[in-house]
Amino acid sequence: MDHRRVLGVDGCRQGWIGIAVGEEPVRAYSAAQIVELVSLAAMDGELEVVAIDIPIGLPDRGRREADVLARRAAGARWPSVFMTPTRAALEAEDYVTAVAINQELAGEGISRQAFALREKLLQVDRWVRQTGQRVVEVHPEVCFARLAGAPLPVRKTTWAGVERRRALLEGAGIVVPRDLGAAGAMAGVDDVLDAAVAAWTARRVVTGQAGCMPCPPQTFTDGVACAIWV
Repeated sequence: MDHRRVLGVDGCRQGWIGIAVGEEPVRAYSAAQIVELVSLAAMDGELEVVAIDIPIGLPDRGRREADVLARRAAGARWPSVFMTPTRAALEAEDYVTAVAINQELAGEGISRQAFALREKLLQVDRWVRQTGQRVVEVHPEVCFARLAGAPLPVRKTTWAGVERRRALLEGAGIVVPRDLGAAGAMAGVDDVLDAAVAAWTARRVVTGQAGCMPCPPQTFTDGVACAIWV
């Protein structure tokens, strides 16, 4: 097994949770800001890839191809893949204005859940332009579908869903410790599992096993390559 270090990242209520693999034991990190999280993880060893569950590459108009393809790949879990708002909508100061802008540019509104991620989206958008770190976008339900060989039939917030996802990760050699320290107190169970499967995909990127949707990536006026890796 490849032991180069990678980091899987998922957002949580208080910021970010990261799971690093490629070493023993698996390590967890948490921080309010993405820059701080990655810096903390990098202090324990170089990171080859950071895989993060957040849109990278914000559309000018319409839908991102990555989101459309991810919904197909997620099967019954497709509602977990939200359509990324346009850049202009995310830069609006309030929800009502954002909805109006997105209606004009994309022909559809924005869910409150998607707009609630505005700060994190823009935070990562700024970071990816400045970092020298290799960063890829992932979607946990798509990752778990690939890991399982088919979309999972049960939600990650159910007991059955948690146990199924944990078993899949352990089968792939990612055993998440029961005690994650401060990170475990900060993040939800589903946040930890999502970060762990993001790390699984990051490892696939390092070994050349992963592919991206779409291929080649889509590019908007921000110049950032936009694709979801799996």
